[in-house]
Amino acid sequence: TSTPKHTEITQSIFLGLEKNGYIKEKTIEQTYCEKDGRFLADRYVRGTCPHCGYAEARGDQCENCGKLLDPVDLKEPRCGVCGSTPVRRTTNHLYIDLPAILPRLQAWMDAAAVQGSWARNAVQMTQAWIRDGLQERAITRDLKWGIPVPRRGFESKVFYVWFDAPIGYISITANLTGRWEDWWRRPGEVKLVHFIGKDNIPFHTVIFPCSLLGSGQTWTMLHSMSSTEYLNYESGKFSKSRGVGVFGTDAVESGIPADVWRFYLYYNRPEKSDAVFTWKDFQEKVNGELIGNLANLVNRTLTFAARNFPEGFPSDSPSDSKFWETARAAEAGIAESLERIELRDAFRQIFALSSTG
Repeated sequence: TSTPKHTEITQSIFLGLEKNGYIKEKTIEQTYCEKDGRFLADRYVRGTCPHCGYAEARGDQCENCGKLLDPVDLKEPRCGVCGSTPVRRTTNHLYIDLPAILPRLQAWMDAAAVQGSWARNAVQMTQAWIRDGLQERAITRDLKWGIPVPRRGFESKVFYVWFDAPIGYISITANLTGRWEDWWRRPGEVKLVHFIGKDNIPFHTVIFPCSLLGSGQTWTMLHSMSSTEYLNYESGKFSKSRGVGVFGTDAVESGIPADVWRFYLYYNRPEKSDAVFTWKDFQEKVNGELIGNLANLVNRTLTFAARNFPEGFPSDSPSDSKFWETARAAEAGIAESLERIELRDAFRQIFALSSTG
């Protein structure tokens, strides 16, 4: 389901792309489950990745190597619902012509990546997509739910989720306030920042920007990109489908306060390289840094002040100028890291300052 505002904005961007000649119609083969009697959404197809051989790849993306896929690319495909082998059936779909939009995308990216200090992996992955040659990408699906396609002959189809999902950033603002254009129609005056996991980078640096640029409409474009590498679990990878890792319900049921989880996830945020969650390191960092460092400083300082200076510190209290020079220099470094959205570095500098205190 979707809100009327989301439908309106998504269809408007599509019509702009169509008007500017960036939409193509193609007849293709798509996976169809005869047992369930329906075309299968990309994630409802499982099989072996043609690039790395991973046996549990999804029809849209391989969790192991990160490559984007089409369901028909999978080897030994199977229906994710019933497990039977799907067949291929022809169907018509609409494609966004990414190669035709590339010159505009390249010009925009060359400036935006520098001005917004994009994370290294965001730049590298986007450049790799461009270097390997952008392909026309399907933006419609044979599904019963989604945003209707405003084109004759496509009444039974909907937009593909990765075409309309990023547009949700715009429509969620429009659902909140009638002044949504104050944020989304003011390029150069408003800074848009994305916080994205590594495997979602191309959708936010290629497909979403191409949709906005190709629409011919005025949009606030991506400024900064804070994209992380992978956070792995113990000796393997997090996998919700296989139940490997710690997820929201697990965190709640553990009884560990939410702020403790927040602390460790920032302290161990995989900003520049993959990081690993281990229960032992989690315990050591919470006991040593959160409790032994920061909480200890706060507790000792407040206890000392309350016991000895209940009315406040006297105005002629001695001050260690060298200490304050160190503290202010550390604060400047923390602020600079936060401006660059290097949250892990900023967080660790904060705890280093706490240790100095």
